[in-house]
This record gives sequence, C-alpha cells and structure tokens, in this order.
Amino acid sequence: MLKTLNQFFTRLTDHQDGGKLLLRVSFSILILFHGVAKVQHGVGWIGDILVSKGIPYFIAYGAYIGEIAAPILIILGIFTRPAALVVAINLLVATLLVGMGKFFTLTNVGAWGLESEAFFFLGAVITMMLGSGRYSMVGPDYR
Repeated sequence: MLKTLNQFFTRLTDHQDGGKLLLRVSFSILILFHGVAKVQHGVGWIGDILVSKGIPYFIAYGAYIGEIAAPILIILGIFTRPAALVVAINLLVATLLVGMGKFFTLTNVGAWGLESEAFFFLGAVITMMLGSGRYSMVGPDYR
C-alpha cells in the first residue's frame, strides 16, 4: 500500500520541466519588480554609490540589463543560462555595493539580513544550472 501511494505521488509530482518553468518564471517576475523600480526612479543613486567607490557611473545602467533584459530572456527560455549568470552577477555586485553591512545581522523576525539577496542569487545560480527545460520559446540550442 505504501509503495502504491509513493508511486502515485511520484507520478503526480514528477514534472521536472514544469518545475523549471515555475522556478524561472516566478524568480524572474520577482526580479523584474526591481527593474521596474529602476525604470520609474532611475539608477542615479546606484551611479553615485559606484562613483564614491571609484567605479565609473555608466556601470549603473547594467542594472537595466540584470533586472529587465535578463529576466525577460529567462522567462522566455531564451539564452536562459547566460541570462541567469547576468542576474547572479548583478545581484552579487548589488550586494557588495549596498548590502555588506547586513552580513552579520538578523532582522526582527530572526531572518538573515541578506536573506532576500541570497535567495535571489541562489535562484539565479540554480536557474543557470538547470536551464530552461522543455518549455521555452526556442529550441534546445538557445536555452
């Protein structure tokens, strides 16, 4: 009986390509919210932080690539792995610029101060490792 129940549950939940689709779409939509904020409010504050650290201002415009272009590619399943790498690098740079003061902190509810950043970074790395799966807008050569 237990074996039959396990087989039923496995058949019900064994949809790896559907899981990859759900991961990449949900992850990318959440990243896109950050990109929309950059479109609405600009990247001037990022450029100012970069300049204060001796990095050229124009690199701030990379936020548009990492938070808008790359997530859209990931959603569509086009160049998923390279796009996920771009998002991961974007998150790493953002965390190094503004988040390192939270590295050894906990929030009021006991969460790690960099929990969101780590979640998004690992989501990008996992998406990069898994690729788009079967459900994408292009053939396997461009996933």
